[in-house]
Amino acid sequence: KVAISKAFYMQTTEVTQGQWKSVMGTEPWKGPGRDTHVKEGPDYPAVYVSWSDAVAYCKKLGEEEGKTYRLPTEAQWEYACRAGTKTTWSFGNDEKALGDYAWYRENAWDLDEKYARQVGLKKPNAFGLYDMHGNVYEWCHDYYEEDYYKQSSEKDPTGPASGSFRVVRGGSWSNYSRGTRSAFRSWVAAAHRYTIRGFRLVRELD
Repeated sequence: KVAISKAFYMQTTEVTQGQWKSVMGTEPWKGPGRDTHVKEGPDYPAVYVSWSDAVAYCKKLGEEEGKTYRLPTEAQWEYACRAGTKTTWSFGNDEKALGDYAWYRENAWDLDEKYARQVGLKKPNAFGLYDMHGNVYEWCHDYYEEDYYKQSSEKDPTGPASGSFRVVRGGSWSNYSRGTRSAFRSWVAAAHRYTIRGFRLVRELD
């Protein structure tokens, strides 16, 4: 168990292609081999972004708006995902309800619809956040360490000081239900870009 002591704002959806283009002026989801697993449109998640790409977006948007944006810590992400619950998913323990809240393997990949969906089409959690389960994995601020939380600070942990991988959370449209659980932790090299990964922002309070 860890405690989040400071209030924060979290984006209600994953960063969209439209939002990315308006800030960065690029389209990283376009390119050889990418169009097979990417649908294009302003409301689809921005994918094929590395951890550094996501951090650069946070910085540029912050400079434009005079606010402080960043990636959520892993602890903030899970706090927001759970929305006050201790169950397998934010809506409870019944996997039969997962399709109401998430795009995952059974209602995407298995139907040969192998791409992320437009954000906000499924039900939100109790905090009003969409697609915390499934759709695309979301980059977190933290380096990954398997047993980090055995020795971490109980208050506002920010992850290990160094590491080889960054944390991604939430699962994606290609994951089985297990990978979309609130507690499921995953990791990937920070430089990696792929169709199943995107991100959402945290904004610090003024």
